[in-house]
Amino acid sequence: MARKKNYSLDRNLQVKLIPSYIVIGGWVLFTFVLIGWVFFASFSTSQEIFSDHMFKFETGFHFENYVKAWKTQKVSVFFMNSLFYTVVSCTAIILISSPASYVLSRFKFRGNMVVQNLIASALGIPAIMIVMPLFGLVSRLHLTNNRWLLIFLYISMSVPFSTFFLFSFFKSLSTTYEEAAAIDGCSPSGTFWRIMFPLVQPGIVTVTIFNFITIWNEYFMSMIFANRPNVRPVAVGLFNMIQAMRYTGDWGGMFASVVIVFMPTFILYIFLSDKIIQGVTAGAIKG
Repeated sequence: MARKKNYSLDRNLQVKLIPSYIVIGGWVLFTFVLIGWVFFASFSTSQEIFSDHMFKFETGFHFENYVKAWKTQKVSVFFMNSLFYTVVSCTAIILISSPASYVLSRFKFRGNMVVQNLIASALGIPAIMIVMPLFGLVSRLHLTNNRWLLIFLYISMSVPFSTFFLFSFFKSLSTTYEEAAAIDGCSPSGTFWRIMFPLVQPGIVTVTIFNFITIWNEYFMSMIFANRPNVRPVAVGLFNMIQAMRYTGDWGGMFASVVIVFMPTFILYIFLSDKIIQGVTAGAIKG
């Protein structure tokens, strides 16, 4: 009787979830069709894109669209700029936020709660509120179009979230690790880097992926503080390319540029989606 009752409850639950399945399935189908259309358009000519024969590839696959976008349209410059900004920023964010979250979660000192509240408050401050005074300060210091300034801004905007995210991971670890390390004569810093830091690897991986995607796709700050072609990241560079290609008519090259730009984050989602879910779930349970 208990099994029949449980089966009935599961069946009723599945029936209630059918509308949700339909909505999610429709969204997945829409996204798949949209990405697929852009991908096929990147191998077509401008004439084929605006005709009914794009998917027939009567003139073959035009791989030269990618070569032209990478070299002529300076996608290679924007791509390498974003790769540099993202890798350096993500590394620095982890080196700053992981020790900070560890200290806040494990050590009791005067001002601990004040610092935690300030970090939580920083999460609610939109970038648009600080961009004007920040731009005035940067202009006076003549630091516009500086790569390291942009990296500093990315780090500053991401440290509060990363610290807040990793806080629950460190909070859930047992103190026996630190006690055992202290008995063996390990210093507090050595305990953190050799023992505690590896134990929160799921959280480190998850927050790094989030930061990578955020910084790679960031547009607002880079548009204001990096408007020269040689320092532009992919988001600003792609926008300027789209504006220019509206007059040149090279739509195949434009879509090839789009594919090159979103490919890193797409690959990241494909291969690391399980780690993202595991990290978020673990953080929610531990918190």
